[in-house]
Amino acid sequence: MLQGFLLGAQLFFSFVIGIYFLMQIKNQTSSKANIHKDATVQYEKMNALRHISLTEPLSEKMRPKDEKDIIGQEDGLKALKTALCGPNPQHIIIYGSPGIGKTAAARIALDIAKKSKNSPFKEDAKFIEIDATILRFDERSIADPLIGSVHDPIYQGAGAYGPAGVPQPKPGAVTKAHGGVLFIDEIGELHSIQMNKLLKVLEDRKVFLESSYYSSGDENIPNHIHDVFKNGLPADFRLIGATTRSPEDIPAALRSRCVEIFFKDLSYDHILSIVENVLNKQKIGIKEKAKTLIGKYCSNGRDAINMLQTAHSLVKLEDRENIEEQDIEWVVQTGKYTPRIDKKIHEDYQIGKINGLAVSGHGQGMVLDIEAVAKPMDRENSEVKITGIIEQEDLHMKNSTIKRKSMVSSSVENVLTLLKMRYNINVNRYLLHVNFTSGIPIDGPSAGIAIFCALYSALFEKSVSSEIAMTGEISIKGFVYPVGGVYEKVLAAKKAGVKKVIIPKDNMQDLLLNIGIEVIPVETIDEVIKNVFEEDLLHAANTILHA
Repeated sequence: MLQGFLLGAQLFFSFVIGIYFLMQIKNQTSSKANIHKDATVQYEKMNALRHISLTEPLSEKMRPKDEKDIIGQEDGLKALKTALCGPNPQHIIIYGSPGIGKTAAARIALDIAKKSKNSPFKEDAKFIEIDATILRFDERSIADPLIGSVHDPIYQGAGAYGPAGVPQPKPGAVTKAHGGVLFIDEIGELHSIQMNKLLKVLEDRKVFLESSYYSSGDENIPNHIHDVFKNGLPADFRLIGATTRSPEDIPAALRSRCVEIFFKDLSYDHILSIVENVLNKQKIGIKEKAKTLIGKYCSNGRDAINMLQTAHSLVKLEDRENIEEQDIEWVVQTGKYTPRIDKKIHEDYQIGKINGLAVSGHGQGMVLDIEAVAKPMDRENSEVKITGIIEQEDLHMKNSTIKRKSMVSSSVENVLTLLKMRYNINVNRYLLHVNFTSGIPIDGPSAGIAIFCALYSALFEKSVSSEIAMTGEISIKGFVYPVGGVYEKVLAAKKAGVKKVIIPKDNMQDLLLNIGIEVIPVETIDEVIKNVFEEDLLHAANTILHA
């Protein structure tokens, strides 16, 4: 009786278990069928999406593919090739505005390096490009697409290695670029932790990873993973970082490891060359005045091509053939473009007006007007005004921010002290006004000698030739000190039609002799006055004092 009961119970539970597993198999089959059906639908949708495509933007279609396509950056590209194509290629930082060819030039430089017999780059050397502004980063090191990370077995998606407790190294961009170039766009935006890790990789040329789940004696761990944890992931590449920031915004530790190359904003002629190239390749019709208007409002290739494409789309929308001047004017108005500063001098003499020289944030020289007036007043109404300058700026230090007075204001004060103490000119009897008319707030000490000459001209009513320009810092003792960007300033002066440029003697170099403009090096303000006004300053000062 008992045995029959046990047998019946066994049969019952066997039946129940059988039904359970049968239902499980049925559910799995149904689930697989549903997954397969859904996967088929999703695949068909994805395949349909892949067959839909828009035309490529003109800016992408016209991206430089060859060395001859890089316009206006001859010096920059030459510096890139020098740093990358030799037997010992260097890390590089490229500074410059958006849309002037930094990324394209870097790609082309690597292509040239791969064909160079002295270069260590092989034909299969990769160009890995990432953008620091969108680079995902996890401070817990769970995921780091730049340096690499370890996928520990406890994390979802550990795969076959997960149940075995095996940590899996995940190579980052530095390893993917091994043997080639890692290009980091906007490298100045890189997180400080990532920057420090990157510097370590540049030093070691490999990446060392850590995991609490790794044991050197664990036989379950494959040999290649043992090798990674013992010897590191290879990361022997050359870094090319591009940035729109200024050098002082980039960590000094990174700058010290890199060659710094400056790409210039494109000139009017360079913009017209790019426009002409697009017109010829795309068979776009345009009137000459419309073409020159693009050059007037654009300082980089991307803006020029986008402006041209917008105008061409407008023409097609209205079923016309050629781009007219009013089409570009409409694009300028809707896009809120501002005209470039391209000063052209005219042959004349003026009192209280001097051509000063400056450099924009990305290495483009510019000629700017410095005006001065000096009106005799009684002591109570005497005043000194300075307009068109940055009056104060914040300097961001590592742990603090300090405020600094305008360096142009300091230059004016140096000039006033020099006039008072050395040349006995009572500036307290005048209303003095110095104005910078470029439309861009100006700062820096390099306008010192130009400010002196403008005030000198206004005080003594001495006219100045518009064909003279100058740059240089002035001291309260009358010495002229060196300044930055002199080469770019002299180039800008020549382009503006200047015939004579006065610069500090310490800035003089043979390179300036081949530009095709007279360059006069000076050490003192007396030499400046002799070259500008063709007279002795002390004599002029004594004349006005005894008048």
